[in-house]
Amino acid sequence: MRALLRTLILILVVLWLGAVMFFPLVAAVAFKVLPDRHTAGLVVRACLEWLHTEGLIAGTLLLLLMVAAERTRAYGRTVIGPLLCTLAMLLLTAFSQWGVMPRMERDRLAVGGDIDRAPASDPHRLDFNQLHASSEGLEEGVLLAGLGMVGLLARAPKMPARSR
Repeated sequence: MRALLRTLILILVVLWLGAVMFFPLVAAVAFKVLPDRHTAGLVVRACLEWLHTEGLIAGTLLLLLMVAAERTRAYGRTVIGPLLCTLAMLLLTAFSQWGVMPRMERDRLAVGGDIDRAPASDPHRLDFNQLHASSEGLEEGVLLAGLGMVGLLARAPKMPARSR
């Protein structure tokens, strides 16, 4: 049971963190090969929504599995640190999905659908750009929390004291 818990946790961490690490490459390629920035932005937004959905599902499952790992001592030590990292990842992802992205979409639609066609001084474009920077920061936070979780999970278990 303990090995199964650790295996499922590892699979979910690999899936989520791998997707978070791969996403910037997808975005860069979209902006490089698609015919215009508007189309690339639509592709990136759709990919980000999928990334967030995957993260919210994986994160919820991770929380449940880590609670079980804590109760069974599956790692031979507490997993409160990794559990808190998972919670941070979930909160950052949820805020990006439901707090930042809808506001970016509102700004995009307010200028007619293509943010690049709005004048640089347009309040909606300025807000969009600020939200975009926030979105990038949130994704970086998810990545850092995920790397922290990996580091905490990788620690060696506490060894029982040897009696002489």
